[in-house]
Amino acid sequence: MRKALGPVLVLVNNAGVTGFKEFLKITDDRWDRIMQVNLNGPFYCTQAVLPDMVDAGWGRVVNISSSSAQSGQPYMVHYVTSKAGLIGFTKALALEVGPKGITVNTIPPGFIDTPMLRTSEERGVLGGTVEHHAGQTPVRRAGRPEDIAAACSFLVSEDAGYITGQVLGVNGGRNT
Repeated sequence: MRKALGPVLVLVNNAGVTGFKEFLKITDDRWDRIMQVNLNGPFYCTQAVLPDMVDAGWGRVVNISSSSAQSGQPYMVHYVTSKAGLIGFTKALALEVGPKGITVNTIPPGFIDTPMLRTSEERGVLGGTVEHHAGQTPVRRAGRPEDIAAACSFLVSEDAGYITGQVLGVNGGRNT
């Protein structure tokens, strides 16, 4: 693939799975699954492409974490832990690869209207409807995937070359 498309110089680690479970009922399997996808996945993907960035002397890594990692969330210890780990991963890696021309940042989205959020709403684990929570957000709406894409687009651009190790909250003012 690299032969046809060239080196990988931009990586957005955006995979994630969620879970709502009382702490004492989180099984080893569920803990491991969330860590594998939310924390180990970005680790392995970044390791796979970082040599291309080092060779080029330029690269961008954006990790999608979660605003829950900043504020905590009941019944989501496993999810919050994995996304908080991703924030630490971002900060530490940014310090290590910054001198090589590579930036590493994280976006912890707030309340984003996605199928995952709607599924949580249907299961009754949000503590209200999406519309209810959107009404409590300072900008009075739920976020859209396009809001996250716009922030990613900026962070991977040349204009963001002096920004690294940062947490760029895209959350409508819910977490300030």
